[in-house]
Amino acid sequence: MPGRRPGPSRATGVFAYGAALGLAVDRLVGDPRRGHPVAAFGRAASRVERALWRDHRGWGALHTAVCAGATVAAGALAARTVRGSRAGSVALTAAAVWAVVGGTTLGREAHAIGGALAAGDLEVARERLPHLCGRDPQSLDGPAMARAVVESVAENTSDAVVGALFWGAVAGVPGLVGFRAVNTLDAMVGHKSPRHRRYGWASARLDDVAGWPGARLTALLATVAGGNPRGAVRAWRADAGKHPSPNAGPVEASFAGALGVRLGGTLSYAGRVEHRPVLNGEGRPVEVADIDRAVRLSRRVTGLTLAVCVGGRMIASALKRRNA
Repeated sequence: MPGRRPGPSRATGVFAYGAALGLAVDRLVGDPRRGHPVAAFGRAASRVERALWRDHRGWGALHTAVCAGATVAAGALAARTVRGSRAGSVALTAAAVWAVVGGTTLGREAHAIGGALAAGDLEVARERLPHLCGRDPQSLDGPAMARAVVESVAENTSDAVVGALFWGAVAGVPGLVGFRAVNTLDAMVGHKSPRHRRYGWASARLDDVAGWPGARLTALLATVAGGNPRGAVRAWRADAGKHPSPNAGPVEASFAGALGVRLGGTLSYAGRVEHRPVLNGEGRPVEVADIDRAVRLSRRVTGLTLAVCVGGRMIASALKRRNA
C-alpha cells in the first residue's frame, strides 16, 4: 500500500544501506571545510546560550532541551517526509551518517600531526593539535603530543563514530542527529569552566547517559580488533574506573591495552593542569608510530560497529516478526 509505514525488515535495510553509504562518503571526502551541519548546529546553540545563559542548572537544562529537542524533532520530521520512498529514506540516512560521523577527518588530523612529529617539526604539530583536542599544545613536548593524539583518536572513535551509529541503529535518523547534538553540546558547555560549571551540567550528564552504550561497544570492539585481546581486557578491567570520565575510561583503557601503550598522566586544558591516572601501566610510552596504529584500529572498530549494528537490527526485526 503506498505510503505505508515501513516494516521492521524494510527499516533494517534502510539503515544498513544508508549507514554503509554514509560511511563510504565520509571515507572518500571526509568533512566539508565550510558549511558543515555540525558547525551550523554549534552556531545555533551559541545563539540559544546567549539568550538563555544564567548561572543556574535549570537554565542550562532548558538550553539542552531546546537544542537537542529541536534537532531530534527536525530529524524525525525529515524521516517522516521521505518514509514512503525507500530510496529517499536510504539517502536521508546516508546524509545523516555522513554529517554526524567524523572518522576520516579524525584520521587525517591524526596523520598530519604524526607526520609533523616524525619530521621533528613540533611547531607545526602544536598548530594542528587544537584541531583534534582541547589541550594546551604549548605545554606539550613531542611524546606528550603523540600520547594526546592516540587518546583523542580513541575517545573520538566512540564519540564521533560508534555512539552515533549505535543510536542510529536504535532510533534511525533522529537517533543519529540527536546523539551528535548532545555530544556537541557537551563539548561546548559541558566542561567545568566558571561560566559553565552549573549551566553545562545538564548537557554533560545527558552526554554521559547517551554515550554509555557506545563507549562500551567501542571498548569491546577495540578488544576484538586490536590484536592483543588479553591486554585490552586487562587494562579495561583494571584502569577504566580510574578515569574521571565514565565513558572515556573504558575506551582509552581498551585502546591502551590493545596497542600495548601507556596512556593517561598529566595534561593541561586552557592553563588548568590535571593529573590523571595512568591507563595500562604495563605498557610502554606512546611513540609517533603508534598514531598510525591507533587510526587503523579506529577504522577496524568502525567497520565492526556497522556490522554489529546491522546484525542487531536484523535480530530485533526477526524477533518482532516471530512475536507478531
